[in-house]
Amino acid sequence: MAVADRDRRTKIVATIGPSSRSVEAMIELIRAGADVFRLNFSHGTRSDHAENVARAREAADRTGRQIGLLGDLPGPKLRLSNVEGGVVELEAGREVELTTKEVAGTRERLSLSWEGLPAALKPGDEVYLADGRIRLRVLETAGTDVRCEVEAGGTVSSHQGLNLPGADVPLPSAGHEDLQWVDFACEQGIDLLAISFVRRAEDIAPVERRIRAAGADIPVIAKIEKPEAAERAEEIVKAVLGGIMVARGDLGIELPIERVPTVQRGLLRLAGLHARPSITATQMLASMVSAPRPTRAEVSDVSAAILQGTDAVMLSEETAVGEYPAEAVRVMDRIARATEPDLPYDNWLFNRVATDGDDVAGSVARAAVGSTYTLGLAALIVPTRSGRTARLVSAHRPRVPIVAVSPRIETVRRLQLLFGVSTVIQEDWEGLRDLLDDCARLARDQGVAKSGDLIGITAGLPDMQLGTNLFEIHRVP
Repeated sequence: MAVADRDRRTKIVATIGPSSRSVEAMIELIRAGADVFRLNFSHGTRSDHAENVARAREAADRTGRQIGLLGDLPGPKLRLSNVEGGVVELEAGREVELTTKEVAGTRERLSLSWEGLPAALKPGDEVYLADGRIRLRVLETAGTDVRCEVEAGGTVSSHQGLNLPGADVPLPSAGHEDLQWVDFACEQGIDLLAISFVRRAEDIAPVERRIRAAGADIPVIAKIEKPEAAERAEEIVKAVLGGIMVARGDLGIELPIERVPTVQRGLLRLAGLHARPSITATQMLASMVSAPRPTRAEVSDVSAAILQGTDAVMLSEETAVGEYPAEAVRVMDRIARATEPDLPYDNWLFNRVATDGDDVAGSVARAAVGSTYTLGLAALIVPTRSGRTARLVSAHRPRVPIVAVSPRIETVRRLQLLFGVSTVIQEDWEGLRDLLDDCARLARDQGVAKSGDLIGITAGLPDMQLGTNLFEIHRVP
């Protein structure tokens, strides 16, 4: 598929689950517009996810499109143990007991493994389940048990998370289970890895060390879903080249919900300022779990995130367990296409990314994007091995297509997350002249420029050890 055939710039992340884990379902998601598949390691076994990886690769091969795979670590979150039948209904007005004893969960009694739960709660405290849809009020704590009243009912399932706003939950940033999933991700060739419940920049280090120990180089993404992370957002953003995910489900429980839109806007601004990719996630089209059309408010929500500069918008339950997974992707695609013409590209060129006088790579990327306006360039072609040059160019949000060309399949897959970046796999060039000439021909072959058009080529020459340090103008033959 030529680059020109996929002119949407905002990327779409679709979560794989029971509704979408067959090869045929994944093919339909790709054809609807999905760019990245998210594998939620909080649900499913290693065997399940190994099958998901193999099926996703097969679906990509059959559609002729490379798809990025994003592994999402469970993180240090309190989770329910198994419930009978996998799902139970909690009715408003009834009582339910939370216990640290290992029992099969029912509507009367739910188990979780943290022994500190009763000591962390007191009568009157709130406990949230199911991304905040279910609210419990603590009535009494005694021994291993916490007696609660169900104030807002609903369905809960095995291994669903609990939120205790304001309670101190001393869990490690990356526990044994998370590090085992990191090993799995390295073995399976996962392209991106999201770290859940990051609280400070130091929380990222154990995962990065584990990746390096496995001989891999998977970029990590910090999920911002705790108040501590929102307060330390800038240090976290600087620490993760893979970017951030604005995980609004837990963020909207841990913070007053009315603050979430402002925090989201600030996080997306910081990601742009430091040239980091960003994903906006959770309940974007939540009504489409059971309905074929979203609400108007949901459409506005997706559009607002795009206008605020997000690289990608994410579907969670909508594609994992929803009744209309492919249609949810198609709706995202239509919203993005309708919103993108109104993006403030001109302002973003000068104001989106911070200026650093000593940053050669950032200055070259800014100059390349600026030249698309002053010289009327039809496209920017970006040869890259690591993907860094493409990330810097994308951060400045040019109006014209960005075509990243790499000999590394890993890089091609990871770049599916970046706003405005399309990718081409290409064998390594023998010399600089071959590279430049081939990029000009490639722009024509990919349909982003026609014969006689001017294009820009920007790259990093490794011998100079300056990162992105080359920018040339070429006329397409």
